[in-house]
Amino acid sequence: MAAVAVGTRALAGSGRPLLWGGGCRRLWALPAGLAAAAAAASPPAGASSRSGALSPFDRRLKRKQKNWAALQAEPGKCDYLREEVGGRIADRVFDIPRTFPLALDVGSGRGYIAQHLTKDTVEKLIQVDIAENALKNAVESEIPTVSVVADEESLPFKEDTFDLVVSSLSLHWVNDLPRAFREIHQVLKPDGVFIGAMFGGDTLYELRCSLQLAELEREGGFSPHVSPFTAVSDLGHLLSRAGFNTLTVDTDEIQVNYPGLFEVMEDLQGMGESNCSWNRKPLLHRETMLAAAAIYREMYGNSDGSVPATFQIFYMIGWKFHESQAKPAQRGSATVSFGDLSKLGGFVSKEKK
Repeated sequence: MAAVAVGTRALAGSGRPLLWGGGCRRLWALPAGLAAAAAAASPPAGASSRSGALSPFDRRLKRKQKNWAALQAEPGKCDYLREEVGGRIADRVFDIPRTFPLALDVGSGRGYIAQHLTKDTVEKLIQVDIAENALKNAVESEIPTVSVVADEESLPFKEDTFDLVVSSLSLHWVNDLPRAFREIHQVLKPDGVFIGAMFGGDTLYELRCSLQLAELEREGGFSPHVSPFTAVSDLGHLLSRAGFNTLTVDTDEIQVNYPGLFEVMEDLQGMGESNCSWNRKPLLHRETMLAAAAIYREMYGNSDGSVPATFQIFYMIGWKFHESQAKPAQRGSATVSFGDLSKLGGFVSKEKK
């Protein structure tokens, strides 16, 4: 599946080139994969009563998908994206000049953040995930780790426990994101920090558009491929409501080149990122898939025959309040007016003369 690099560095072990830029909109559920994990699991009895705007995802199915992906012969084959984002979160941890005695990784998977951390930064890490197979097959890390099987929607820890909480590409599958943020804030110690990453709304827009156009052409309509998740403009508000302060929210894009549509969907399945929405379409017809592959290549194909897949990432940083933290000055306490700044500019110009 290797693609030719286009003037950018490739993800470790993937052989697939990266391009990245900016942009932001809303989060959406990734399209279903081709093989057993996505196709075999139909909604259980009673699913309709639990589905809806307040609970769009089947968490039990998501656990099955992630467990299946972790048990593959080469589970690390499709981890290139998670490892890249995990490294970028670790970089943000390194930017904070302190040592964290106890940290928590929410939705850790196989430990994509832990492998990039050092003992000088994090002394001990608790890894939490709903998929026990992912925790059992965790990658090596130089820091001591403890694995806990638990749902990210209900953290089993006491208040004021952790100095640092991190989360990479997991919270976009949580049904109640405001509650998840509140629980993360609750388990943090005062002056603790949360650093997280989620998929953004422009993720896989090429695949989404190709599937919709193919379904319209072949079946006379298309199934919903977009889930009602938060926009990047709302993340700051949600974090603030959860109690976080000194917030930072930014976006990034990673573009990976693939041989075709089927390889994109195969790797999504290998990542454990198949669709788990209650209103998902269990199967796509063969003719629709072939049409979508042709549309994908025609609309977005590269000159070398590969096709790009764009992954938009939302990064967020929030702190739990502590008296020692810097506070904004009181209104009206400034000693220099904006009018004085214009005079200062004139003074600098005269000095240069």
